[in-house]
Amino acid sequence: MPFSDPANPAEALQLLIQGNSRFVDGTRLHPNQDADHRTALAPGQTPFAVLFGCSDSRLAAEIIFDRGLGDLFVVRTAGHVAGSEVLGSIEYGVGVLGTPLVVVLGHDSCGAVTAASNAYDDGNSPTGYVRDVVERVYPSVLSARAAGRTSIDEMVDEHIRKTTDFLVERSGVLAEKISTGECAVAGLSYRLHEGTVRLVSGHGALGEHLVTS
Repeated sequence: MPFSDPANPAEALQLLIQGNSRFVDGTRLHPNQDADHRTALAPGQTPFAVLFGCSDSRLAAEIIFDRGLGDLFVVRTAGHVAGSEVLGSIEYGVGVLGTPLVVVLGHDSCGAVTAASNAYDDGNSPTGYVRDVVERVYPSVLSARAAGRTSIDEMVDEHIRKTTDFLVERSGVLAEKISTGECAVAGLSYRLHEGTVRLVSGHGALGEHLVTS
């Protein structure tokens, strides 16, 4: 079946949700994965969403959202921790490529969040650069604990919220695009066993999609 480009952020999010439903149901269409589409994309790209997600090997964006070549501009780090390189990549997707949606994708049982929670409990952090990742997640764990949220998955949701807020607060390009309605940010949480996504946080016009508590 043909896929038209989304006209706004809400439509872009709807395309992702529909693709995820197909992935969960086992009715994937594998759109935009053929040789003709590959050739057509060679001159340039026009993705409809920036996907900033955790590097976990089970979060392959094009698979869990049933999308193909040229659909998603993907940026991934462990624990979806964001620094200047991530912000620059997202600003390129939004400001240069004109994507109408930025998605922050976290997941249940996140190792980075678990490590930060363990560091809170016992005071021990990993060594090397993994420690830097954990330290960037740590404020989300503190915020969740202060609000009485003690399970790892509740902390994951808090980390997703903190990340979406961080992107909008730090990126003037993204904030401006949101203010004009050209772009929106959606924080999604993925369940590893079921394969489903749930909207946790958002900035901008996401249409009928409601943010959960």
